Amino acid sequence: MENSNDAMKLNEGLINLPRILNPSSTDASRSSVDATHPSAPPPSSSSKNECAICLDEIMKGVGKAIFTAECSHTFHFDCITTNVKHGNRICPLCRTQWKQVPSFLDNPRPSRFLIPVTVPDQMGFEDDELLPHREEEEEAHQQAHDDQRRESLEIKLLPQVSAVAKPVALCDFAVLVHLKAGDDDSTTSTRAPLDLVAVLDVSGSMAGPKMELLKNAVGFVIQNLGETDRLSVVAFSSDARRLFPLKVMSLAGKREAIQAVNSVVAGGGTNIAEGLKIGARVVADRRLRSHVPVMMLLSDGQDGFVYSHSRSEVLDYEYLLPSSTSQVPIHTFGFGSDHDAELMHAISRVSSGTFSFIETETVIRDAFAQCIGGLLSVVVLEQVVEIECVHEEGLIISSVKSGSYRNSVSSDGRSARINVGDMYAEEERDFLVVLEIPCCQNSSESMSLLKVRCVYKDPIRREIVRVESGELTIQRPNMLTGEEMVSIEVDRQRNRFLVSQAISEAKVLADGGDVSAAAEVLRKCERDLSETLSARSGDSLCESLNLELRALQEKMTSERMYQTSGRAYALSSMSSHSAQRATARYSPTVSGYSPTTPGYSPGPAGYSMPQAYQTSAMARMVTRSQELGIQSPKPSSPTAPGGRT
Repeated sequence: MENSNDAMKLNEGLINLPRILNPSSTDASRSSVDATHPSAPPPSSSSKNECAICLDEIMKGVGKAIFTAECSHTFHFDCITTNVKHGNRICPLCRTQWKQVPSFLDNPRPSRFLIPVTVPDQMGFEDDELLPHREEEEEAHQQAHDDQRRESLEIKLLPQVSAVAKPVALCDFAVLVHLKAGDDDSTTSTRAPLDLVAVLDVSGSMAGPKMELLKNAVGFVIQNLGETDRLSVVAFSSDARRLFPLKVMSLAGKREAIQAVNSVVAGGGTNIAEGLKIGARVVADRRLRSHVPVMMLLSDGQDGFVYSHSRSEVLDYEYLLPSSTSQVPIHTFGFGSDHDAELMHAISRVSSGTFSFIETETVIRDAFAQCIGGLLSVVVLEQVVEIECVHEEGLIISSVKSGSYRNSVSSDGRSARINVGDMYAEEERDFLVVLEIPCCQNSSESMSLLKVRCVYKDPIRREIVRVESGELTIQRPNMLTGEEMVSIEVDRQRNRFLVSQAISEAKVLADGGDVSAAAEVLRKCERDLSETLSARSGDSLCESLNLELRALQEKMTSERMYQTSGRAYALSSMSSHSAQRATARYSPTVSGYSPTTPGYSPGPAGYSMPQAYQTSAMARMVTRSQELGIQSPKPSSPTAPGGRT
């Protein structure tokens, strides 16, 4: 958690987010943003005596080369070449567009980013910054963790009904395995430290207000990282390069990271594969591997370098993923109507990430805020769920419905495993285990079905933790009385799978050009959903699913509407439900949805759908982002990373 001195320094403006430009402003495309000087100060005599980049005094004869620009402002040569190599040809003091800049004479290769200066490719990225060893702090964090230690995971088992008559055998009896991660106590001492690699699209289509909004959003992420988190930035257009090495997000690290992001200029094509390749190398070459690695991929276009295709072709999108990213979640964000939603969704699905659709660029920061709010609250690592049958005669597991989480059932059907991976604080996971239950031949009035064990890694101690459930038992009377309990929880999860399947079917039809049939599939699902037990009981998940079906129907009113936003919205929805994790898919117009609807969440572009899987940490970070935009275009001082506002 950052101390009060750091907060004061942030308040003094050592770290500034770029200003949010009004996309409708005619001057937006001509505006530019600097990390340490958000507005252009008038030239002064003092500005020539200190370097505007490092803020050290400029003195001759002390062993530092000096560069004087055509506008007559003076900088340390090392400082200005570092600034220029990121593509910034604007004077930090007077905002003059330079025509002559420092160059590297020993590098004859043409620029990759259409900028005046490049440096030779780095063969490896084994230069990640190591955390300073603070033994006293580690002991304090460990003691705090020990004092607050509690179960980080809760397991519940629920049958679809509480009793099955003895003579009855069932082949599709559902048992809900419900997992819930521990509460978020908002301290960095109880969560896993993060290694975040931001892979940013800086192609020509990102020029103007869109780029300024992206810089602002990434700056928000940087400001909210903790002092034990690390960040690297990769930019791609026609090619890709690492802009910023994997560094600790100390106060100085944040300042340098924002400067690197603000130095980017848009230009060139879109080479997503190369951006992923460089990002994967940053992760693979790390010397310190105790942090949780994750990538955020941001693009508004289609990869035009690895392949060209039409929608009728069958594509292997996984070909674009480097093999080294198989264990690294990649959370993808598609901007606007021109991005390749199929590609972005496939990348997130294969890597166990999520796909968010940002239809309106002005909510980019909110989308990032929700994602980073979750990433800064990881409390369970590398979780595996082990399911075992208890009753010995005829009871077998026929299937496991686990969405995007890989599962396997043993050859004899007596056990199963689900690879769940990491969980954020307060996150829930629900899996349906489908059983074949035999008739009961003995005199026992009950039958034990399952027991579950979860094995995961503690993010602080890095120790393996095992949590076991009790045995799930149902009653086996000779005859049913009609008073048996039916589980609403099982019914609501069946509804989630029902809606996910309907969205998938509708998408197939719409991809084939039949948006009318696609919309009818969604309408039928909406009718079926309204008749279920959980929907009639006013279940909040069912209400959210109903609104989502309605939103998708509106996005399938025409083929053009589907192509521009419907496909991406459907894929983002599928990503969210299969992973049971919140994604951004803002919809400014959904019939029947207004600020009076339960779950309403205001946003700068109208309102968004209620988030069924949004945790407290995610919601707080989104609120922080929205309040920042409402209060002022300049940032307020952030609270401790991942902390409460």
